[in-house]
Amino acid sequence: MRILILGAGGTGGYFGGRLAEAGVDVTFLVRPRRAAQLEREGLVLRSPLGHACFPVQHVTAEALPALAASAPFDLVILSCKAYDLDSAIEAIAPAVGAQTTVLPILNGLRHYAALDARFGHDAVLGGLCFISATKADDGAVMHLGKPARLTFGERDGAASSARVQAFAAACAQAGIDHLASDRIGQEQWAKYSFLTALAAGTCLLRADVGTVVATDDGDAIMRGLYAECTAVAAAAGQPIPDKAQQTALATLTEAGSTLKASMLRDLEAGQQVEGAHIVGDMLDRARHAGQQAPLLTVAWSGLQAYQALRR
Repeated sequence: MRILILGAGGTGGYFGGRLAEAGVDVTFLVRPRRAAQLEREGLVLRSPLGHACFPVQHVTAEALPALAASAPFDLVILSCKAYDLDSAIEAIAPAVGAQTTVLPILNGLRHYAALDARFGHDAVLGGLCFISATKADDGAVMHLGKPARLTFGERDGAASSARVQAFAAACAQAGIDHLASDRIGQEQWAKYSFLTALAAGTCLLRADVGTVVATDDGDAIMRGLYAECTAVAAAAGQPIPDKAQQTALATLTEAGSTLKASMLRDLEAGQQVEGAHIVGDMLDRARHAGQQAPLLTVAWSGLQAYQALRR
């Protein structure tokens, strides 16, 4: 399986790096400056699951069309911030041929409409990941914490296809924790509901989970946000299983927890945030389903105000 990874930052750099380290045919699509760094130093991974440094194949946008024409890619893994989706689609387009599959591992669900419009529904797998990773100032890929899991599958719910099985085999070869799911929609909604509640609650109150739930009404706010999100999932035909809800609520209301959404970390750093793609989109879905979502409404208004002041 021949794989193209968009970027060599935190998420793409980690998963692509583990695949390349194991001998899978992986190429990173990077900017010229990152390409020069990879040429000099190789890809550096720093992780509690094992450090590594090794040379990797890479290509810039200018050289991608010729490379894809001479050796087509089977799979393109798309990992980017939602607000960079349009430019990311343009970047990978030369590599997406008639037999190429696109696997997005972005947060949320809104990106599928744009990907389907550009590449066709059948070309796009469902995917998600659980990882906390970033690119350090020196270019190293920093994996923060032990979870590093990929979940993927056919969006029509069909049993694992040949392309899903092929990528699962590549993940197994690389020792990547993964799940090839025939219920990818349910997997996506389970993560999306949890992530939206976490992002909405911690960004709204500008604090980690432990600090939020220690306030008089913090526990109720986190539970209320999650209830609004799971109601949207149910209306979309993807009810969250009881066990998954219990696990999510335990995390969202854990006393003393230092957990905060990556969206809050971006907000604290004064950076652009994925508010529209996560919280805003969940609220839109609630309204289209005729549901009241007052907590999501307040959280989304707060994120809009942040973005306006940032501009």
